[in-house]
Amino acid sequence: MTQDDKEIVSVLRAALAEKVGQDRYELWFGAATRLTRQPGGLLVEVGSPFLQTWIRTTFRKELEATCAETLGGLATLEFRVDESLAQPETPAILDPSAGTAAGDAVAALKQSELAFAEGGSSAPVAKSAGVRARKFARLQSFVVGPCNRLAYAAMQMALERAGQVSPVYLYGPTGVGKTHLLEGLWSEIRQVRRDCRAVYLSAEQFTTLFLDALHRTGLPSFRSKYRAVDVLLIDDLHFFQGKKATLLELQSTIDTLQRAGKQLIFAADRPPHELPGVESELSSRLSGGLVCGLEAPDHQTRLGILRNLVRERQLALGEEVLEFIAGNLTTHARELSGALNRIQAASLAWQKPISKALAEDALGELIRGGRNVALTDIEQAVCKTLGLEPASLQSDRKAKSISYPRMLAMWLARKHTRAALSEIGHFFGGRSHSTVISASKTVSHWMSEQAKVPLADQTWPIEDAIRRVEQNLRRA
Repeated sequence: MTQDDKEIVSVLRAALAEKVGQDRYELWFGAATRLTRQPGGLLVEVGSPFLQTWIRTTFRKELEATCAETLGGLATLEFRVDESLAQPETPAILDPSAGTAAGDAVAALKQSELAFAEGGSSAPVAKSAGVRARKFARLQSFVVGPCNRLAYAAMQMALERAGQVSPVYLYGPTGVGKTHLLEGLWSEIRQVRRDCRAVYLSAEQFTTLFLDALHRTGLPSFRSKYRAVDVLLIDDLHFFQGKKATLLELQSTIDTLQRAGKQLIFAADRPPHELPGVESELSSRLSGGLVCGLEAPDHQTRLGILRNLVRERQLALGEEVLEFIAGNLTTHARELSGALNRIQAASLAWQKPISKALAEDALGELIRGGRNVALTDIEQAVCKTLGLEPASLQSDRKAKSISYPRMLAMWLARKHTRAALSEIGHFFGGRSHSTVISASKTVSHWMSEQAKVPLADQTWPIEDAIRRVEQNLRRA
C-alpha cells in the first residue's frame, strides 16, 4: 500500500469512527481489523471467521457509506480472515457460545472501557490492553450560535452550580451537538471538579448494564453505583422505547437523585412529551427542569464548526472553500465533517492542493445526489406560483398581499429545509425567530380550518396553494 493509500485509509477510518461512534469503532475496528485500499474499493481483514461474519453483517452499510463519501462513488468491499490479527483479549461478545446477549455485551463493554465513563478521583478507569482511551469532546471546542446558545448556557450552569436546575433535557435532530455538549460537560467536570462523581452513559449502555444487574450481578450493586453520583448524564433517551422495566428503573433513579439535589442531564431526538412509550409521570419529571431545543446550525455556526475541524486536522483550506462547504451542506455537523474527509481524500488521491475547484469536484455528487432544499428555492417557488417579484418576500412591506405569502414561505422553509429559525427569519427580511414561529402557527391554523387565504392578487384554498408551490419546488 502506497503512502497516499495509507493516508486515504486514515481519513476513511476517521470518517467510519464518526459514523458508527468512537466506542463501537474502537471495539470492532481497532487493532484486530486491517483496512486496505484496493482498486475499486476496500479490503477488510479480521482475525477470525466469526469476526468476519459479524463485521460484514453488522457494519456493511456503514462501510459502504463511508467508502462512498471518502473515495467517491460506489465501492466494492472484500472481507478476508488473517489469523495473525487474532488477539487473546478478544471481547467475550465475539464468542457465540458465551452466556446471554446482555451478559456478553456487558463483558465486551467492560473489557474495553466502553460500558461507561466515570469521573472523580474515587472512580479510576481501567484500560484494556490494545484499546486506545476514549477521546471525549470538550466544551471549549463547541461552536455556539443562535441555534444552540440556550443549551450551551445550561451546560455552563450545570458545571458551575450543579443541581440548581435539574434535570436539563436537550433535544434536537442528529448532528446538532447534543452528544458534544454532554461529553464536553463530563470532560470539564473531570478537569475542574475532581471531587465530583460524574457518570456519562448512552441509554443503550444504561439498559445493558441494568439487564445484566437484573439477571446476573444483582440490582443493589447497580443502584448503589448509579444513585450515588453527583452528576448523571444519559444520551439518546429515545432508545428506551418499549423497555418498560428500564424506564421504571430510570424513573426511580431520577427520583432518588433529585431528592438528593444532584444534577441530571438527558439528551434525545425529540421533546419529553413526544418520547414514545414514556408515561406522563416520567415525561413530567423530564420536563420539570430546563428543556432546551437545538436546531440545525445556521450559516455562521457552520463556518465556525468547519474552522474548528480544519484547525484540529491541520488542513490548509481557504475561506472560499469553507464558504462553499457551509453554503451547500446545511444539515448537521457530521455532514460537514464527512465533506472535509472527502475533500482531504480527493486531495491525496489526485495529488492536488485543496481549492474551491477541487472541493466542487469532490463534493459535486454528494451535493447533487442529496441536494438539500435551500431557502432561495423556497422563495423562488412561492414567487413563481403566486406571481410575485423575486425580492418581495425579503422586503419590509407589511400588506397582506406580501406578508401572507411570506408566512407561507416561512412555513414551507421549516417543512422542507433544516435551516435554523434564526436563519429563516434573517433570510426573509431580517425577522426574528419568534416571527418565524408565529408565521408557522398561522399557516398551520389556516390548514386546520381549510381556509381560503388572500395570497398576492387572488384568494387561494390554502391546501391548493401549498400543493402548487411544492410542485414548483420539485421542478426547481
